[in-house]
Amino acid sequence: MTAAARPATLLFHKPYGVLSQFSREPGSAWGCLADWIEQRDVYPAGRLDADSEGLLLLTGDGRLQHRLTDPRWGHWRTYWVQVEGEPSETSLNDLRRGLDIQGRRTLPARAGILLDPVLGERQPPIRQRRSIPTAWLEIQLREGRNRQVRRMTAAVGLPTLRLVRVAIDLMDGAHPLTLEGLAAGQWRFVSRAEGQRLEALMAGEPPKGSGPETRRRFRPGRR
Repeated sequence: MTAAARPATLLFHKPYGVLSQFSREPGSAWGCLADWIEQRDVYPAGRLDADSEGLLLLTGDGRLQHRLTDPRWGHWRTYWVQVEGEPSETSLNDLRRGLDIQGRRTLPARAGILLDPVLGERQPPIRQRRSIPTAWLEIQLREGRNRQVRRMTAAVGLPTLRLVRVAIDLMDGAHPLTLEGLAAGQWRFVSRAEGQRLEALMAGEPPKGSGPETRRRFRPGRR
């Protein structure tokens, strides 16, 4: 297959209220990807719930779609999570060790307090109670169970108010794919270098360890 004939792959900053599919659900008020993305023949590699925001990779390459969602590879995905309440070291350690959610233990996660998230305000804004403080966490997971982050924070007494996926680690030693340069609702094709990295993924074997921890801060929506 020539480079010109390769299926399209793109990164999308999914806004709140948008389903991770190209068709609307009958009777639902949620929007869909077709409202934002005109590119044809691409499909999400993974998903975000309609009430979650952030990085979604879409591709027309079925092999790549399978590769990025195959749990054997365990790509770290980074979420910025606004929660109701004040996180304690005990609650953070519980998130890190794993929790029993719907009869299954979650894999160990990375979790910490996030002091300076650089994000635009959600539309519509979240509902906050003045009498209850809120905080931001950075949570990294290697699995993608249904509403997992929300169920995990609820299990430690920290209900999620806002959830944004900000990065996907390709586990190749380079920087993760991020929202950098994409405001909510914007998308772009992957760069040549990113495309080469994604192509290389499909030639390898599942890694034995995890990718590098990357703490580089970025500014979604700004170039």
